Amino acid sequence: MPIKNKILKLSALLKKLPALRRQGKTIAFTNGCFDLMHIGHVKYLEDAAKGNRVLIVGLNSDISTSSIKGPDRPIVTQKSRAAVLAALESVDFVVIFNEDTPYKTIAAIKPDILIKGADWKGKSVVGEDLVKKVEFVKYIKGFSTTNIIEKIIKSEKKS
Repeated sequence: MPIKNKILKLSALLKKLPALRRQGKTIAFTNGCFDLMHIGHVKYLEDAAKGNRVLIVGLNSDISTSSIKGPDRPIVTQKSRAAVLAALESVDFVVIFNEDTPYKTIAAIKPDILIKGADWKGKSVVGEDLVKKVEFVKYIKGFSTTNIIEKIIKSEKKS
């Protein structure tokens, strides 16, 4: 499916879901800023998409990312981040949200499964009260956008 057909406004996505459910598809949802894509993100999304799932990625907008991560973020614009996510085979749809959390988006989509990284185990997961199941995917240590940015800054200071 072309990238542009995978990046949808919430209203357009909601129109597609009934047909997918009638086909017996499991609707899975995960979210994040996905500012600088790295192997940790790719593996996470591959694991999240396993089985007969339709994987929807809720992407924090530029406004939302800045609110959460600080005024210097995001590094990459929401349009570019959405396109990179949509280019991944494991991702079926990308929907951008402006709030700090995707609670309203999850409430509208009503996914069967909510997926988070294993680093969230034991913590409160936004939207867990709206789904049948929360699944935790293995977290790959040593990969994070924040760590990549810090490494770049250290490298720049040495130059």
